[in-house]
Amino acid sequence: QVQLVESGGGSVQPGGSLRLSCTAPLDIFSLYVMGWYREAAGEQRELVADSTKAGCTNYANSVVGRFTISKDNDKNTVELQMNDLKLEDTAVYYCNAHYAYNYWGQGTQVTVSS
Repeated sequence: QVQLVESGGGSVQPGGSLRLSCTAPLDIFSLYVMGWYREAAGEQRELVADSTKAGCTNYANSVVGRFTISKDNDKNTVELQMNDLKLEDTAVYYCNAHYAYNYWGQGTQVTVSS
């Protein structure tokens, strides 16, 4: 079974920063689109950002200019740097890998509150 191992998350005040990290098996990391989704309470899961095998990135409009997705090819890791966090960024964030199949991490809580 494919495991996407997430780390990071936590609680922060508005305007603060957090960094999420997700490590995938090499065969998944090298072939799949890697990304981050989030699911707020009572809401549907939505794409936050993703990065293709070639490194092309895609962001939700709500996070453009604040979040940055990046890959560390030496560590098979995809990271999400989140700056200027807002109350509405509060959600469970899930690492995702999709191509032939769709894989999910266990989820990590991000809470933005004053």
